[in-house]
Amino acid sequence: MTVATLAIRKGRKFDQVLDGARQVFMSDGFEGASVDEIARVANVSKATLYSYFPDKRLLFMEVATSECQRQARDALDSIDMEASPREVLTQTAMHFLRFITSGFGQRIFRICVAESERFPELGRKFYNSGPAVFRAEMAAYFEQAETRGELRIDDYAMAADQFGELCKADLWPRLIFGVVSSVSDADIRRVVDNAVETFLARYAA
Repeated sequence: MTVATLAIRKGRKFDQVLDGARQVFMSDGFEGASVDEIARVANVSKATLYSYFPDKRLLFMEVATSECQRQARDALDSIDMEASPREVLTQTAMHFLRFITSGFGQRIFRICVAESERFPELGRKFYNSGPAVFRAEMAAYFEQAETRGELRIDDYAMAADQFGELCKADLWPRLIFGVVSSVSDADIRRVVDNAVETFLARYAA
């Protein structure tokens, strides 16, 4: 199958298929999720499923991108962007790290890496719905915080990238490379506290 054939066709049962796929992928992962099981849980025929998503990778990426968008909306709705930088950074980092260290977050990353060479638009779609959203929202916040005199930052996008990388320290690489299989909230909090302290040491006004 060529990249050009990977097209989504939306229709009346599109959301139904997506909800069923989300349940199965969350439960069984990408490799363990069968098209038969997804069709059963979604209560649609395999023909209907394939008419919307001709490839399981495409279905997984649609679930992944919609989940990233949902996580971003939840974070933005729950964080007071006019609070102190320490509070905003801490809450943002907790949301971000909890997602990327979750089983589903790790599966999204692994599939993107595994399939990005053959299907580069899938990787781009994920990046634009997840990492790019985080980067843009943080850059916009940094600009506002600097205007209020709370931070001193010359390059907002670079600062957003740096903060994201600080949040990945220690836990993320060990999870991805299988050194550990899970992390606790205490582990996440330790990384977040250190990320925030390091970032503010560089950029606090």
